[in-house]
Amino acid sequence: MAILFLFLYSREKLILNFSAMIKLHTFIFNPFQENTFVLADSSGECIIIDAGCYSEEEKHHLTDFLSLKNYRPVKLVNTHCHVDHLLGNAYLHEKYQIPLEAGQADEFLLENAVEHGKMFGFHVETPPAISRYLSEGEELRFGESVLRIIELPGHSPGSIGLFSPEQKFLIAGDVLFQGSIGRTDLPGGDFNILINSIEGRIIPLGDDVTVWPGHGPSTTIEQEKKHNPFLKK
Repeated sequence: MAILFLFLYSREKLILNFSAMIKLHTFIFNPFQENTFVLADSSGECIIIDAGCYSEEEKHHLTDFLSLKNYRPVKLVNTHCHVDHLLGNAYLHEKYQIPLEAGQADEFLLENAVEHGKMFGFHVETPPAISRYLSEGEELRFGESVLRIIELPGHSPGSIGLFSPEQKFLIAGDVLFQGSIGRTDLPGGDFNILINSIEGRIIPLGDDVTVWPGHGPSTTIEQEKKHNPFLKK
């Protein structure tokens, strides 16, 4: 696979409400320009979502950042198990001895990640198995924070979103992008199911919800309702 120009950076967004504060840090990793998220709160605990760090430089960039911030990783989470979203799982699992949580229906993708990686020119270390399956309505807790799990199949059968009702944000994986939607031509993808996930489970969350996708910039539900060509007007 041709080597693509790669850049990475982190950006920080402070999401406030009256009772809690979550810091959301975004890193852009690997040739697919995938968004990796670190969510932390005042306890110092953090979770790492969709660890796409691939090169040694990327891995050290992330771990040096965690050390600088004095964050204590407690969980790896995957919104879905396509290979570009889990390239750093084995490294971070071993370094921090933290479990992986993800949707059960994507387990087949995780189990075949090494072979899938070869198709894209990646050397993928065998990722850790899922220690807890995340399903609709469950809570994901770290530190003083709670996120709600929303099942969002279509891009992959086990895709999930992590939603904060109080703080009005959704980590959506590759389901909904600014002006676009996730592809459905990969194993387990289904266009109609994806559209149903967006219109039936994301849109009702409210216009003021910020959506953080797996690639590209953040958006809002209001913006996508008005401008996304794949959604009903």
